[in-house]
Amino acid sequence: MKARIAPSILSADFARLSDEIGTLVAGGADMIHLDIMDGRFVPNITFGEKMIDTVRKLTSLPLDVHMMVEEPERYFESFAGAGASGMTIHVEAAPHLQRQLARIRELGCKAGTALNPGTSLATVREVTTDIDLLLVMTVNPGFGGQEFIPASTDKVARARQLLDDTHSGAALEVDGGIARDTIASVWRAGADTFVAGHAIFGSDDPAAEIKALRDICLETV
Repeated sequence: MKARIAPSILSADFARLSDEIGTLVAGGADMIHLDIMDGRFVPNITFGEKMIDTVRKLTSLPLDVHMMVEEPERYFESFAGAGASGMTIHVEAAPHLQRQLARIRELGCKAGTALNPGTSLATVREVTTDIDLLLVMTVNPGFGGQEFIPASTDKVARARQLLDDTHSGAALEVDGGIARDTIASVWRAGADTFVAGHAIFGSDDPAAEIKALRDICLETV
């Protein structure tokens, strides 16, 4: 199983975005993670279609778009048109989850679903074969730089078991507080894709930090 690192540009210096993206590419990032927040589903507002379009012009890496928004279906067409490679919607904001996932795939994007820390894995059991990615939040979403919730490790292990039991090929992503001191536990629990923002952009050498995070996984058995 390969460890994939998805730097979140929420922690990037937007005044130097082109350079920041270039550093991530040179550092071997597997994808770029974009946190879309609407100030309704979470208590913060970030960016939207224009940022996806801007980042797409700066890199050919997959754009992993995490939609922390109410009524996510309102944005599917515009985000796909702007260059999103995949869109991940929260089960808490998607009462017609299977239909919404199918629509994302119809638009040529990978479809993912995300779970807040307090949301049961049972809510996604019926759609595990309809998703390309399952995102387990390891902090409560809304702000970068939060501390990893220790109980998340057990949830990640149960998520891996669920995907295996239902013969799903979905990637298992974790997001929140991922750094050198936390990544090994969730890798060992079965996660394969890791969103990291503050840990990467807050380091003196973001490219080296990407490598360090991946190496920790490869060295952990």
